[in-house]
Amino acid sequence: MINVVSPSRLHLTLIDLNAEIGRVDGGVGITLESPSLEISASEADTVEVVGSSLLAGRMLKAAKAVIPEGKGIKIHIKRDLPDHVGLGSGTQAALSVAAAINEIYGLGKSVRELAVAVGRGGTSGIGVAAFEYGGFILDGGHRFRDKGAFSPSAASRMPPGPVLFRRAFPDWNIVLAIPNTKGVHDAEEVDIFKKACPIPLSEVQEISHVILMQMLPALIEEDIDSFGRAVNHFQTVGFKKREVELQPETVINVMKYMRDNGASGSGVSSFGPVIYGIVESSGEAGKLQKEVQRMLDESLGGEVLLTKGRNRGADIFGGSD
Repeated sequence: MINVVSPSRLHLTLIDLNAEIGRVDGGVGITLESPSLEISASEADTVEVVGSSLLAGRMLKAAKAVIPEGKGIKIHIKRDLPDHVGLGSGTQAALSVAAAINEIYGLGKSVRELAVAVGRGGTSGIGVAAFEYGGFILDGGHRFRDKGAFSPSAASRMPPGPVLFRRAFPDWNIVLAIPNTKGVHDAEEVDIFKKACPIPLSEVQEISHVILMQMLPALIEEDIDSFGRAVNHFQTVGFKKREVELQPETVINVMKYMRDNGASGSGVSSFGPVIYGIVESSGEAGKLQKEVQRMLDESLGGEVLLTKGRNRGADIFGGSD
């Protein structure tokens, strides 16, 4: 019996959806302590996923992609992650299953090799690196001549981009609002990439400048105000601006409310609808959690959590039911 606990992640922004200098994608993200996905796995005669979850289908597909011929696996979903909300559940589901099979059958594959096998990381490498390393991650995207198109991870067969920078995330509070609605996904997501790209080069340059000369120094110096300003800036430019424009009014209102009431920075993760606020004071974070929960209760519904960055990857260990 193998147990896998894999983390969710925030995707702060994609970097280059212009590709003029030869690369595309790239991004920055933060691994989260919670919520997380937990499965257990054991040898079986067939390939089976047990547990009510929208991720079960993805897990089954991932299992079939890596299971040795003639072997089986039984996967129990012990703790679920919400699907299509901006927390990277698809990557964590697929990698959790692949990693369990890798352990049980001694396949000896790296996380990146498993990611390629299950088709994850083709646009953003943040989720794969979160599973492997945790922390704050900057990935370098792909050569455009290799990828050949602007497309989301679900529609790309590229391997994950290289991790250019990884660092432990400071002990800052993260208010995480998960509205009871779904973000853009599947065919709609592919269509938005086609319509919005290429992003103007000037916007890509602006994002790159903010990352290199504001966000990364702020992370190293643990300057939460500068880090928050970088997060706020991301919402107004590049592909992230287009993602924000797709959000329901409640999501926009929550993001602005966080910014005005104690968060150094707030933003939408991936295609949303998850909103995060980075807050220095735990007292302020608690107050913000309560107020944002009230806002969700009066509109879309959903849940607001307090969490922090997770500075390690997935936990994979032997155990029993």
